[in-house]
Amino acid sequence: QVQLVESGGGLVQAGGSLRLSCAASERTFSTYAMGWFRQAPGKERVFVAAINWTGRTSPYAESVKGRFTISRDNAKKTVVLQMSNLKPEDTAVYYCAADTLFGRVVAGTGGSWGQGTQVTVSS
Repeated sequence: QVQLVESGGGLVQAGGSLRLSCAASERTFSTYAMGWFRQAPGKERVFVAAINWTGRTSPYAESVKGRFTISRDNAKKTVVLQMSNLKPEDTAVYYCAADTLFGRVVAGTGGSWGQGTQVTVSS
C-alpha cells in the first residue's frame, strides 16, 4: 500500500479558494493513478476527480466541474486538487486515493487512502 498524507484543508468563505495536496510515500508514485473523494457530514464518500499516471484526468464530478482542477507532480510525488469558487456544499472531509489501476481509483475501490483533510466553507 501507498502511504498518503493530505494537507491544505481549512476554513474559507464562500467564493474563496483552497489548494489540497496529497503526498505519497511510494517510490513508484509515477505509475499510480490518483484521485480525490469527499465525504460530507452524514453522507457517503463520493468521487471528485482522478488522474492517471500520464496526467490524463477523468471527468470531474458534476458538482465541481469548472471549479476544481486535479494535477500531479511525479517528481514531488504529490497530487493537487485546486479548488476555486468554493460553496458551502463543498464542505466535507477530502480524501486522497491511489491505485495502480485507474478504474479502481475512479470506482472508489483503490487500495490506498489518506486520512483526510477537512474543508469547511462558510456562507
